[in-house]
Amino acid sequence: MSDEEPEDENDVEEQKEDAEDKGDDEVEGEEEKEAGEEEEEEPQVTNLLSEDIMKEGLSLLCKTGNGLAHAFVKFEAKEKELTDITLIQSFIHLRYVDLSDNLIRDLSPLSSLTHLLWLKVDGNRLTSASMDELPYLQIASFANNHIKDTNGINHPRLTSLNLKGNEIEVISGLDPDKLSNLHTLELRGNNLKSTAGLYLPKLKNLYLAQNAITHLEGLEDLEQLTILHLRDNQLESLDGFSETMKSLQYLNIRGNAIGQIQELSKLQVLPMLRALVLLDNPCTEEGDYRVETLVLLPRLERLDKDFFEEEERADAEDLRQRRKEEELELEREREREKELEEIEDSSAQEDIPVE
Repeated sequence: MSDEEPEDENDVEEQKEDAEDKGDDEVEGEEEKEAGEEEEEEPQVTNLLSEDIMKEGLSLLCKTGNGLAHAFVKFEAKEKELTDITLIQSFIHLRYVDLSDNLIRDLSPLSSLTHLLWLKVDGNRLTSASMDELPYLQIASFANNHIKDTNGINHPRLTSLNLKGNEIEVISGLDPDKLSNLHTLELRGNNLKSTAGLYLPKLKNLYLAQNAITHLEGLEDLEQLTILHLRDNQLESLDGFSETMKSLQYLNIRGNAIGQIQELSKLQVLPMLRALVLLDNPCTEEGDYRVETLVLLPRLERLDKDFFEEEERADAEDLRQRRKEEELELEREREREKELEEIEDSSAQEDIPVE
């Protein structure tokens, strides 16, 4: 993978985030109103997944596992106000299921779908993502529910997990042995205070924006992590990065509370870091923060949305050399002062009369 690839991917991601921020501002009041209405309008009746809805949502006719028969392997039933999906457990050949924007609280009927590859249950009433192990499930999205924790997610072939927009406060129960193929984890828009609990050495993409994270910990196990999004949190320092994070190329810490540009020196342990997003932090108000950033992180190729110009690199190199010379001069001055003190102490001892 080239250094530019994650930057290109994250240009798209940043644009999506900007668009979402704008949309969130416009509909925030409306969402609060709807949330209040939902509390008042809890469903009093059970809305069953019916045979008619099943027939309407089935598609993609494929051969079954033994190749001797055919079955529909895709099912979609969005915005049907469903509360009970018991009927789906009979359709054991389903591989792709989308049940987004319903009123579902219980996913246990999905446990019989042992051929499931792709699952999307965004915008329901789920309080947990816990399910029986699905041996072939690769992509799962539980976005915008009321999920409280990350326990009970043990699908051995899972590569991408989306838990965006839930109520998770602590990361726990993510077993690296059972989630050995997980490379993308989306936890944006939860209530996380810390990054503790991420013992996932195969993880490559981690999205933790729009939480309440005040400190970083447990990152030393993320040896293959390439992309880390920490935008719109409450970080005041950059303690917690480790030299074991030798694959990290892209870091987004936009919209935090980093007050001193010197905090970026703590990123010097990241040998592959090439792109950094620092906008909307107090430290970006300090003079020419782009050059100051490059002084501390000379291997960096891009800051915010712009690549460094050759002139910026030259200015940073001059400033770095000048400061190095000043530091050497200060060190020499300290050594001279120490020598003088030693001479004065020696002279004072010689002047003491012997009784």
